[in-house]
Amino acid sequence: MESILPVYHQIKNSIKSWIINREYKAGEKIPSEVKLAEIFKVSRLTVRRAVAMLIQEGLLRSRRGEGTFVTRDEVLINSFGLEFSGFMDDLFYQTSESTTKSVEISRAVPPEMIAEKLGIEDKTQEVVVIKRVRLLRGKTFAYTINYLPPDIGDRITEQDLYRGPMLRLLEQELGVVFSEAFQTIEASFCDGAIAEKLGVSAGSPILFVERTMYNLQGRPVEVVQSSYRGDIYKYVVRLKMSKGKHGSVWVHRGAEPSGAPETDSA
Repeated sequence: MESILPVYHQIKNSIKSWIINREYKAGEKIPSEVKLAEIFKVSRLTVRRAVAMLIQEGLLRSRRGEGTFVTRDEVLINSFGLEFSGFMDDLFYQTSESTTKSVEISRAVPPEMIAEKLGIEDKTQEVVVIKRVRLLRGKTFAYTINYLPPDIGDRITEQDLYRGPMLRLLEQELGVVFSEAFQTIEASFCDGAIAEKLGVSAGSPILFVERTMYNLQGRPVEVVQSSYRGDIYKYVVRLKMSKGKHGSVWVHRGAEPSGAPETDSA
């Protein structure tokens, strides 16, 4: 499997797709750890980690002495089967499944808020702006704008972006090592320009995601703005009640963190 996702996360997604596509129906037993390890050509420990994540998400149930079974909760299965859905890390890493429909690369003086987030004080300094229309499973689902410093952005070509995800390019080919990211997610409406890119009517609902990415030195090296079609993108967060010293609180208990922040540096 060639992907920016950890192997156990790839296996988790493969098993999840089996369930969503009803290759294994509600209540049906899935293959054993030994068999899954043979199928994916990995260790049992890797398989166990993937299965544990799906148990945590509620899609699988483990019965001691019997094996692991798909949940009987059809509503839950259907919620995962919505066209585009994900947990926090899935939104970041689903770029491994997306493709690029069109690319525009240019240089421009960034908006003041973007310059501030990139730590640019010179108001005349240009950055590299990359605009892409992106497909997931053959359907337009996002319009993304990446703002990058010239020392990074000038090394990226259109051909690079048609070959694979931006995140993989930055990490594996350009040697950028990310340490953290700050992300905001909000419901919004698209203007005419974005509507045209997404193939929807102006004023249609979108999920707007903005992320600032930092390298190991704490330098902001990228600002990403993605507009996701609200009619086909569902963003799912599972919360669990946790008891602490100061009483019970709701905490995010989605998929296990995989090193980076889903969303996607797409």
